Amino acid sequence: MSVHPSSVIAPGAVIPESCEIGPFCTIGPNVVMGEGNRLISHVVLDGHTRIGDHNLVYPFSSIGIAPQDLKYHGEPTLTEVGSRNTIRESVTISRGTEKGGGITRLGSDCLLMAYVHIGHDSSVGSHCILANAATLAGHVVVEDYATVGAFSPVHQFCTVGRYAYIGGGTIVTQDVLPFSLTSARRENKAFGINKVGLQRRGFSTGRLKQLHSAFRLLLAAKLNTSEALERIRALAASCQEDAEAHADLELLIHCIERSQRGVIK
Repeated sequence: MSVHPSSVIAPGAVIPESCEIGPFCTIGPNVVMGEGNRLISHVVLDGHTRIGDHNLVYPFSSIGIAPQDLKYHGEPTLTEVGSRNTIRESVTISRGTEKGGGITRLGSDCLLMAYVHIGHDSSVGSHCILANAATLAGHVVVEDYATVGAFSPVHQFCTVGRYAYIGGGTIVTQDVLPFSLTSARRENKAFGINKVGLQRRGFSTGRLKQLHSAFRLLLAAKLNTSEALERIRALAASCQEDAEAHADLELLIHCIERSQRGVIK
């Protein structure tokens, strides 16, 4: 194992020989790391934290630190990080709280840019991008393949749907529709589907067409949400032969039906 002599590793920490620990890092006694992780320098790993394989963590990041919650009094809650993530400078990931589920999760193959904050009891999926200073309050869910733009705070208990793209500087106080392009100009609005992002992820023309039709019902047809949902259910029923397009519409319907805070339209 390559460990710089200025770093402090507590007895009990599990660190494979394939890991590289740079200068001035601090690793707590309840940290378990997978293979091939690299901490460049000045990284803090604390609490009951489990980290997968081949993550790259840049200087001044803190993972598994105590949550910013006045109700927290030192309970042994958890932080889980997947594999192949790039965690840039000054990222903070708080561990969970006992009343919030007890765990904060980050999936795999994510890019967290500088100054990102993932609050306690939040869950970030895989293949996500959180741009500079994106801030997740407690209990936020960011689903797979979502992008949260720079300087975008997300209110607690909100969900950012799969494949959604949130433009920079958007204050998110309601759920963000999956597949959507959502941004703030004068007010927060969904502007349709995240067409470029979906094309890059290999969505077929047929899938894009069905999603475009569904979003037109939601955003431009002068229907209330309940009326739009009924029309989208009918649209989903009509495209059952295209399994992927049908699954996309069912996901969209489920997101709207389960929302507790309402969705951004």
